[in-house]
Amino acid sequence: MNIEQHITTATIAAVKQLYGQDLPENQVNLQETRIEFEGQITIVVFPVVRFSKKSPEVTATELGEYLVANVGDVTSFNVIKGFLNLSIADDYWVNLFNTVLLDSSFGKIKPNGKKVMVEYSSPNTNKPLHLGHVRNNLLGYSVAELLKANGYEVFKVNLVNDRGIHICKSMLAWQKWGNGETPESSLLKGDHLVGKYYVIFDKEYKKEIEALKTEGQSEEDAKKNAPLIKEAQKMLQDWEAGDEEVIALWKKMNGWVYDGFAVTYRNLGVDFDKYYYESNTYLLGKDTVEEGLAKGVFFKKPDGSVWIDLTADGLDQKLVLRADGTSVYITQDIGTAEKKHDDFNMDDSIYVVGNEQDYHFKVLFLILEKLGKSWAKGLYHLSYGMVDLPSGKMKSREGTVVDADDLIAEMVATAKQKTEMLGKVTNFSEEEKDSLYHQIGLGALKYFLLKVEPKKRLLFDPSESIDFQGNTGPFIQYTHARIKSLLGKAGYENSSAVLDASITATELDMIILLSKYPSELVAAAKVYSPATLANYLYEVAKMFNKFYHEVPPIVKEEDEKAKQHRLNICHVTAGILKSGMGILGIEVPERM
Repeated sequence: MNIEQHITTATIAAVKQLYGQDLPENQVNLQETRIEFEGQITIVVFPVVRFSKKSPEVTATELGEYLVANVGDVTSFNVIKGFLNLSIADDYWVNLFNTVLLDSSFGKIKPNGKKVMVEYSSPNTNKPLHLGHVRNNLLGYSVAELLKANGYEVFKVNLVNDRGIHICKSMLAWQKWGNGETPESSLLKGDHLVGKYYVIFDKEYKKEIEALKTEGQSEEDAKKNAPLIKEAQKMLQDWEAGDEEVIALWKKMNGWVYDGFAVTYRNLGVDFDKYYYESNTYLLGKDTVEEGLAKGVFFKKPDGSVWIDLTADGLDQKLVLRADGTSVYITQDIGTAEKKHDDFNMDDSIYVVGNEQDYHFKVLFLILEKLGKSWAKGLYHLSYGMVDLPSGKMKSREGTVVDADDLIAEMVATAKQKTEMLGKVTNFSEEEKDSLYHQIGLGALKYFLLKVEPKKRLLFDPSESIDFQGNTGPFIQYTHARIKSLLGKAGYENSSAVLDASITATELDMIILLSKYPSELVAAAKVYSPATLANYLYEVAKMFNKFYHEVPPIVKEEDEKAKQHRLNICHVTAGILKSGMGILGIEVPERM
């Protein structure tokens, strides 16, 4: 039984003994003691007042006296209004450290038998990945790893938007102006090459619109009547009809894009267990709509289109099938949700998609519930905010969005510049330097994007993120490297427990903070937020640096017990930093 459970049980016993009342366990409210007060665990006394019929201060004092007398590990207490702050014996923390934290299984949560899917990335195959995709990929990957660390069986999937008018625009432009250009002949990544022709289409299309407007057409008419858009629409119809030439071109250009995406994904350090493609799923959902019509979930309008009325739920009417029988986006999502559940039979499914789609997912989940899909209750939209850059900080290839590959290259270049400026790599080989710059650059990028709550919009400054001080990835990476260096110099080989170690106040603070790692993993997974874990790891790194500067030099320590105990603290800290940063998708170097 851990100390929280012990205190919960003792508090219930105290209320029975002192006031003759049964306090429900869910009304025992324990918190971490605020830093300005003495103690480690705080009981919020207000729920007990209705049983004691006394003031919060008197009730807290009586409870404190009972706990000091009856719980061996509670050594003293203090009362601040309705809050009872308890001090726990040093011996308890030392024993916890030796028996739990030093165990190799610490921080590893057993499998819980539940399956969860995390769908993320979901790119279009008409252009490269950009800064928004970077946040999506890093968030999706780290949430998946966080759930794995919490004992879930996790499936990472990517639904690729590989069909539609936007794809045909790139195809048509390449057909007209490409002169057979390939990634090999142009020395461009495939996704950049296809994106180039998407931009060319847009430029030529705008020229045609302006020409038609000069002839007297309205902007709206000009957009519809421009020859290019008509050709693109015809190409989409030909694609849907299975035209061999169009399909061959589509496969060739999408193949280029997938090769390009694979490089970006590898550089970002993200992966997927399965890819779904919209070209295979866009017809799904029609049968489900028919099923919903029969059940009265949907209704048909006079023109033959099919709708659902969600006004009673505070939403709107929603089209689910056009009058001509073709599907709309939500139809496809209904079908794809069913297919994913049939494929994996997961308990929960998380969609990592930007907050501009909040309404869409409310509608989708509600439709699936009304269709009687029992698994719909396990669907969750992990909504996240946009990422902005300070103006002028980075140039983008297309002038509007920041390309992911450019961003990665800039992060690695900035890491190289800052690291060499500090003179930290004089004895590294060129290969080791390149690896280190990639680790630092990507660590800075990932940490900066993940330390902010997903729902918040954030301003990303590449230069600010690569700082070896403050709440940054490189600061945590450097702390880990510093610990590994210290352990190496001390010849540390094993984590044998020192049972009767006397500890300083800083060592006590360090042990208490380290002991929270499993509960931090649970708390972060519960809200699907790597941010809480990221900020905990920063606190660990910050506390370690305080510990390192306040205890006597560890390597020179002559008291073998004190030395071994402090090295054990270093060893556990390094393990938590490596494990926690790994969940965020961040590598921690052994030396820097």
